[in-house]
Amino acid sequence: MNIEGAGALVSGGASGLGAATARRLHEAGAIVTIADVNPEKGEALAAELGIPFVQCDVREEGEVQAAVDKAAEAEGGLRIAVSCAGTGIPIKVASSRGPHPLEAFKVILDINLVGTFNLMRLAAFKMLSENEPNEEGERGVLINTASVAAFEGQIGQIAYSASKGGVVGMTITAARDLADKGIRVNTIAPGLFDTPLLGALPEEQRNALGAQVPFPSRLGRPEEFADLAAHIAENVMLNGETIRLDGAIRMSPK
Repeated sequence: MNIEGAGALVSGGASGLGAATARRLHEAGAIVTIADVNPEKGEALAAELGIPFVQCDVREEGEVQAAVDKAAEAEGGLRIAVSCAGTGIPIKVASSRGPHPLEAFKVILDINLVGTFNLMRLAAFKMLSENEPNEEGERGVLINTASVAAFEGQIGQIAYSASKGGVVGMTITAARDLADKGIRVNTIAPGLFDTPLLGALPEEQRNALGAQVPFPSRLGRPEEFADLAAHIAENVMLNGETIRLDGAIRMSPK
């Protein structure tokens, strides 16, 4: 797919991996729309880049539909949808304080898994119903964000790992569902990245985390995630894949 001129939507696009992806696609000539639950950060980045922002909780059908509709206003329609919205909380299955709160588990799954599916289904329908296929027969591409925690969840990551494992599990099925419509589906599973979540840690602790990565022995840069997202958009043979972007790390229990 040619990124230049393509309509693109990035959920969680106001910070971290999402913001880097929005910047990268914008630089490549995409007509980017940022969707994020945080209006202050979202509006600031949108103003900086001169692109639209839609306040959006990915759990809410109407808000995601509004973001999809806005992105589809691009001349060529919505062609690229990247799901970066997500969160996590460290709680064990059970401890001396009691069992994992059920509502807390549901919140993480609703945001990370159901929210990803919500954008996938609405963006896919917009693509298949409104976009003309290009010379390869392609109408669009969906790019999701999982995590290495989908494969090696650490202590306290039960909800996060379950949600990201679900994203991985959806990838090949969604790709098969949408293949005859010319819509590709891929997932990126990042390792330890220098995002706002880790940015709150002391420098010494962040450096220690980066040292766990075999090579390069540092935290990943959001721009590296964004570069992979852009490549996935451009490479039509990438379909139904979950790509680990982790410097060969395999997470220890803690």
